Amino acid sequence: QVQLVESGGGLVQPGGSLTLSCAASGSIFRFNTGAWYRQAPGKQRELVASVAPGGTTNYAISVKGRFTISRDNAKNTVYVQMNSLKPEDTAVYFCKAYSGTREYWGQGTQVTVSS
Repeated sequence: QVQLVESGGGLVQPGGSLTLSCAASGSIFRFNTGAWYRQAPGKQRELVASVAPGGTTNYAISVKGRFTISRDNAKNTVYVQMNSLKPEDTAVYFCKAYSGTREYWGQGTQVTVSS
């Protein structure tokens, strides 16, 4: 059973930074796309960023230039560095690993951007 465990969430002031980590129980990210999604209260879950096994990255327009996704296959971990955070970035952030029809989700970590 694949397990994804997110960490690094918390409360940060506008303009601040956070780095979220997603640690997998096995070498899943070596062969699967790793992605971060987020869901704000009353809104649908949306893609934030993804990184494919070959290294190709994709970002939501709302975070492009502020967030950076990366992977460390040796540590079975995917990260997202979030800079210049805004109140509208407040959400529960979820990690996902997927390939074809298989997908795995983490339990989520809360990010709150507020002064």
